[in-house]
Formats: sequence, structure tokens, C-alpha cells
Amino acid sequence: MSDLKIHDEATAPADARDALTRVKKTHGMIPNMLGVLAENPAALEGYLALSHSFEHSGFNPLARQVVLLTVSIENACHFCVAAHSAAAAKAGLDPAVITAVRNNKPIADVRLEALRVFTRRMVRQRGFVSDTEVSVFLNAGWDKADILGVILGVSLKTLSNYTNHVAETPLNKAYKPFAWAPCTRACLAG
Repeated sequence: MSDLKIHDEATAPADARDALTRVKKTHGMIPNMLGVLAENPAALEGYLALSHSFEHSGFNPLARQVVLLTVSIENACHFCVAAHSAAAAKAGLDPAVITAVRNNKPIADVRLEALRVFTRRMVRQRGFVSDTEVSVFLNAGWDKADILGVILGVSLKTLSNYTNHVAETPLNKAYKPFAWAPCTRACLAG
């Protein structure tokens, strides 16, 4: 364990306090992962900027959660899977889709399934997806801008997933009903 502290507005470095105050105002709390990131104000601001950009990447809220959950599952991040499951539930998104993604199972909606599979391959193959994989994604109704949107989502979650791995970030109370434990390699092979 890295012994990274979970900061709040009172304990964070001065340059991170305004950002944490904004987060608390927007979300009603400070997610523990953001409290950890506050140790490095530039990392916190970078995450918040990437998050804002991803919200405007062209994906609707359900598609964004499919990307974020898929990356978090591939990276075995207990915190982000729980946090994004809670966010999806709060937003009223289709629980069947979220459950399928959490369990690494196919989504009934062909377009969303293509997004899930493409995102998973993007993570597993470190961006080296084949022309065939790109064609399948595009033929499912996505466009070239969405390829870059997936890469943006992967970048966003890599920052938070790795932070949580190093910090062993505990779940906030609001996320505990959505707790998730990484599955075995056999599960991820799907």
C-alpha cells in the first residue's frame, strides 16, 4: 500500500481545495478517489478536465458508462466499477445493460455491444486494434470520432484505475451497494 491520504477540502494541498469544493458542490460528496488525486493538484485537475471532455465526446450517458465500466473491469478496478454502477443507477440507465457490462457478458443492444467489445479490445490490445475490429465498430453505427471518444474514455479511466490500484482506495458509503470484486482470468477471457 502506498499510504496515500484521502483528502478533503481542509486537508488537501492549497491548489486542490477549490477543485474539491466544486466536486462536493456538484456531487454532494467527494469520491475517495478524487480525495486521493488531490495529493497532486495537477493530477486532480487533469482528471476533472478529462472527465469534462469525455462528457462532451458525443456519447450519450449510457454509452459513456459502457465505456467507463468496460475499461474499469478490464483494469480490475473495484472502486471505479462500483462508482460508475452507482452513477448509472442514479441516472436511471438501463440496469440490464449495466449488469451485463459488470459481468462481462454481451449486451442485447447490438450497437452498445459493439462499443463494449471495441472498448475491451482497445484496452487489451493497448490501442492496436485491427482494421477488421474498426470496421465492425463502424458498421455497428459508430463513427470515426467515436474511436477517439473511446480512447479518451480509456485515458480517463486509466488515470483513475491506476490511482485506485496504488492507493487501494476504499469505497465511499454511497458506492458500497454496488461493490464489485474482480473476476478470474477465465471470466475476463469472455
